[in-house]
Amino acid sequence: MILYSFRRCPWAMRARLALRYAGCAVEIREVSLKAKPPELLALSPKGTVPVLDTGDGVLEESLDIMRWALAFADPQDWRLLADPAGSLLADELIARNDSTFKAQVNLYKYAERYPQFDRGHYRRQAEPWLAELEELLADRPFLLAPHPSLADAALLPLMRQFAGVEPQWFAEAPYPRLRAWLQGWLESELFKSIMARPTEPI
Repeated sequence: MILYSFRRCPWAMRARLALRYAGCAVEIREVSLKAKPPELLALSPKGTVPVLDTGDGVLEESLDIMRWALAFADPQDWRLLADPAGSLLADELIARNDSTFKAQVNLYKYAERYPQFDRGHYRRQAEPWLAELEELLADRPFLLAPHPSLADAALLPLMRQFAGVEPQWFAEAPYPRLRAWLQGWLESELFKSIMARPTEPI
């Protein structure tokens, strides 16, 4: 199996997280976004990453890749099969992350491209989401369960991106549980392994 990826892309990042967690033997091929390889374009003409060639088919969306990997193996119950209500909430959180929060991160990170408002304004637009996640973490180390779930892995890359725009502000912001959640992921062996420069199959 081959995963076409870009190391810093948040969508490729979460695909790699699920594949590594599930123990899928996948060759990572790092893609230059300025010179996309013809074999990638042959599989997926839109030319975005991640793209997974399973040998039996092609998956072109990060969530599809994550769910495919978890169907292969899910030792910690990331899918929350034991908690149907939690699984539904995970889907809702991911949908909002991938739509509303994604747009907010884009405005915040590239505020100079959107001079109608300053960066602080765009940051404040995203803070209700941060506050909501902070509340979810009130009684447990992960968003929906005592262990990681699909929601944690799917939300992680964009939150990492958000936190990196103004690191000092994030370090002092009134979201200590969210900060600890993010730091725990970033320091985990799983995350470190998927951010290593790809030199061999994962």
